Amino acid sequence: MKKTLALLALLAAAMPAPAAVPTDQEVDAIIRKLEDSGKLDSAFDRAVERFGLRQQQAQRRQQEEQAARQKELNKNVRKPDPGRDHILGDKGAEVTLIEFSDYECPYCKQFNGVPQEVVKRLGSRVNFVWRHFPLDFHNPMAHREADAAECVAKQGGNDAFWKFTDAVMARTGSNGKGLPADRGDPLLALAVELKLDATAFKKCLDSGEMSLRVDDDRNDGMRSGVSGTPGLIIYNNKTGKTDFVNGAMPIDALEAATRSVLSQQ
Repeated sequence: MKKTLALLALLAAAMPAPAAVPTDQEVDAIIRKLEDSGKLDSAFDRAVERFGLRQQQAQRRQQEEQAARQKELNKNVRKPDPGRDHILGDKGAEVTLIEFSDYECPYCKQFNGVPQEVVKRLGSRVNFVWRHFPLDFHNPMAHREADAAECVAKQGGNDAFWKFTDAVMARTGSNGKGLPADRGDPLLALAVELKLDATAFKKCLDSGEMSLRVDDDRNDGMRSGVSGTPGLIIYNNKTGKTDFVNGAMPIDALEAATRSVLSQQ
């Protein structure tokens, strides 16, 4: 018992005394010493670097989660239908490029012709479908042009629709400005240019009978995860598998993405 008490006494004596709280002057002296040695700057740099890495990791996780959600939503897209959709290319193609587009979107204007070129490069294996997605801040012009496109298709068929689309994209001032108007309604003038019946076209457009058709396209895009334009879903007609392209993509990049979906079994 005496040995145990003696051992405890020795251990207590060996323990360091509780540290006293440093004064402000002592803290300042320690900081100056660290500054002079460069250790403070080094520690700060490491802290900033660690913070940046954590931010990058969080951003990557967010992007991965968003891509996963987008991929899941893409499955909701309406299957291409030759009886309803405006299709450019072979109707029996393995893969369809479904673009949700806005006639007043400057990025759509820039992108116009890219999917068409991919269809040319890949031949009968790929076709292209246009679906309307007029953005609220480009209305009323964007929706009116989409309505007009459907009135053109009603009277002149698929070929007239694509001619109208290319003409609007080439001529629009974008961002809701619409087509240049020297005299009268430029959409009516374009219909006449395409050799359509002006009276029938005007009646169709003024009645708003195509608005529901345009809204159906937009709702399909929203169900499928499209939130901006151009939004393009690459759809494998054999497997139902999809890929999503957000924004204007160069021709070679879109061709590569399309080939990837073509290879999926």
